[in-house]
Amino acid sequence: MAKNTSLYFRIIEGRNLPAKDVSGTSDPYCLVRVDNEVVARTATVWRDLNPFWGEEYTLHLPMGFHNLSFYVMDEDTIGHDDVIGKISLNKEYIATHLRGIDNWINLTRINPDEEIQGEIHLGLEILQDQQTKVLKCHLIEARDLAPRDISGTSDPFARVVFNNKTAETATIKKTRFPHWNEVFEFELEDDKPMEDMMFTVEVWDWDMVGKNDFLGKIDFNLDALQKTQITRGWFRLLPFEKNEDDAGGKLGALRLKVRLAEDRILPSMYYQPLIDLLMESVISPSKSGATGCSSIRAAPPESSQAYDISLASAHSLNWVEDITPLTMLEEVTTVESRQDMAVTLVKMFLGQGLVVPFLDYLNMREVNKTTDPNTLFRSNSLASKAMEQFMKLVGMPYLHEVLRQVVNRIFDEKKYIELDPCKIDLNKIRRISFKGGPSEANVRECSQEMLKSYLTDVMDAIVSSVEQCPSVMRVAFKQLHKRVEEQFPEAENEDVKYLAISGFLFLRFFAPAILTPKLFGLRDHHADTRTGRTLLLIAKAVQSIGNLGLQLGHGKELWMTPLHPFILQSVSCVKDFLDKLIDIDNESATDLHQRLVFHPSVTIKEGYLHKRKAEGVNLVTRFTFKKRYFWLSSESLSYAKSSDWQNVNELNQWLSAIRKASIYNQRMLPSFHPGSYRSNRWTCCLHTDKTVQGCSRTHSAVTLGDWSDPLDPDVETQTVYKQLLQGREKLKKKYLESLDTGTVKEQGDRMDSDGIKEAGVEKSGSFHDQRMAAAAKLLDVVHDLERAHQVFESREKEQANEMSIP
Repeated sequence: MAKNTSLYFRIIEGRNLPAKDVSGTSDPYCLVRVDNEVVARTATVWRDLNPFWGEEYTLHLPMGFHNLSFYVMDEDTIGHDDVIGKISLNKEYIATHLRGIDNWINLTRINPDEEIQGEIHLGLEILQDQQTKVLKCHLIEARDLAPRDISGTSDPFARVVFNNKTAETATIKKTRFPHWNEVFEFELEDDKPMEDMMFTVEVWDWDMVGKNDFLGKIDFNLDALQKTQITRGWFRLLPFEKNEDDAGGKLGALRLKVRLAEDRILPSMYYQPLIDLLMESVISPSKSGATGCSSIRAAPPESSQAYDISLASAHSLNWVEDITPLTMLEEVTTVESRQDMAVTLVKMFLGQGLVVPFLDYLNMREVNKTTDPNTLFRSNSLASKAMEQFMKLVGMPYLHEVLRQVVNRIFDEKKYIELDPCKIDLNKIRRISFKGGPSEANVRECSQEMLKSYLTDVMDAIVSSVEQCPSVMRVAFKQLHKRVEEQFPEAENEDVKYLAISGFLFLRFFAPAILTPKLFGLRDHHADTRTGRTLLLIAKAVQSIGNLGLQLGHGKELWMTPLHPFILQSVSCVKDFLDKLIDIDNESATDLHQRLVFHPSVTIKEGYLHKRKAEGVNLVTRFTFKKRYFWLSSESLSYAKSSDWQNVNELNQWLSAIRKASIYNQRMLPSFHPGSYRSNRWTCCLHTDKTVQGCSRTHSAVTLGDWSDPLDPDVETQTVYKQLLQGREKLKKKYLESLDTGTVKEQGDRMDSDGIKEAGVEKSGSFHDQRMAAAAKLLDVVHDLERAHQVFESREKEQANEMSIP
């Protein structure tokens, strides 16, 4: 059993930020820290006091955390970046918001005394004989203290405070990893109660001139210590208690979304019944629920072909909405949770090799419920969200391969492009002759030509990418095409089967990636205003092409009319592309039933880093570092002198990728030396023994969630269980209102055995009884999982009570 902590946050935008530059603006970006470790950095928005980022992250923190902090910085090309302000949220505050935080929060000033980091290693013990009682404090060492001096280090000493008495350790110069190994003893008076007595250990940075700098503290309650007699270990340093001042909003605010999910992950055997029920919904819907007033149930399919026969048989009858665990799960998802649930389910079925039948099941339900083809997949249903997330999870490398080159060209050229007469600004056009500036007509004509050039590159890259598209995506689109064609066979609905696919592939995949390349990993920074406008115009045109030009001329943006001929000309190419895309045999999709989405040797991360050559204890020269292009996979870390394209990668993204690749490495070091061994000692902790254990912990826990994460069925199933647990009462009220909650299991078993024939063709009993049986089955599984969690929770409490350290 393991614990899993996931922290989701989205940095949406800022407002009313103060100007830090002489131009009267700022160049803001956000740094995100979890317990003083930088985990994310947004792109810089240049010259904007009301920046929009729209960047979201998911952090996986197996060891938990204490604080989440957002620092808003002003980027400077010369000198250090300026700090505008920060927002600090502790874990307890985030956890109280069960549905997450979604609000504007004012920035606060940076107080150096509150910028605390690091841990202290000490032991506390109460010694008692017949005459005296003594409190013994053994101050051993500290690690990862905040740097307070210009050299990037500190001169730390520790101070103990108890009963109006103080004592101090020696000062260790120029280190953030001091080793004191000093013992202090304080005599305890028998006549004084210990309930309210506190013992405090403070760490300070000694300064020759001025006052000493605070590095953190830790408080201990003597009453709790007396019960255990001894406390020993590493303790996190904390700041002085102080209410943060938001400066009345003078530093601006951030709009944030933050949500915390803490789960106890049970052994796999406990989740298998729920997984089986969900899989049964797809491979044998007539067994897991009611598929109509009558149905033909095929045997559980061993291949997608057998599965196809099963659903085709059901489809040939008058369709009535089936009741399966999947449909009931959709009933208890909210609009806010539907996207997360879609990601979870897609990962689950990917792990089981059944993602195409799963998507086909949802899509068939969605198509059969739709009477007007113009409204097909227009809502944010579970089917729509699942297809959208499926493309991101499986098709992101494909997207990068198709769009990266043209997106890089647009960013590099930075052309001024504008078609809207109301937005054309002739002052932004670079004058290239002495005959006067270009006219509005010249700007529109040049813009049309440049847009057609970019769109030609985009469409050529897309329509020639059939073989690059993952086969599992092609099979999913083939099934979707088939279901739509069966539902809308009329000649006037000929384009609907194309629109169903292009609506996902163009409108929800290619166009959003062109509009915001940063959010799809195509670029490391958001586009500037000029490039952003070009991307918007291209994305609009790609959307119109994806709509097969059916809405041209019906909108308000008539200034897009010059592009209509190109758009209409591209429609036939798109249809031809989609025909080729779905021209694939289901059985030839070799990756269709793999339990993993990605091949083990797939590249997880790539980009430029600096390779350092070890040269002993001599001074490091500039020739020691060489810029190389690195590739990281789950099997190796390799590099070369260059690559075909350049990409600047953030350090925290590299760290996250390396941690993912190393997660199963049993030989990972628990600690390391962040300094180097020079002049017969380590520069970090000043130890003279070259073989001494590292003075700093290795940070191996925090990873950034993204499309390349390995599948974890237990974690995904736990997420589904939590959603069902929240909606349990709703399901009981709807399906089991006539049943006593204590007899759910018995009633479900009776209905399953008496009302459904195992080998028969028809189901006896009423449709209502079958619905109740399906609900009873699902709720019984949820009940068993709830009991298992309670058992493990009680065991943890018993173990905690037996521990000597609180």
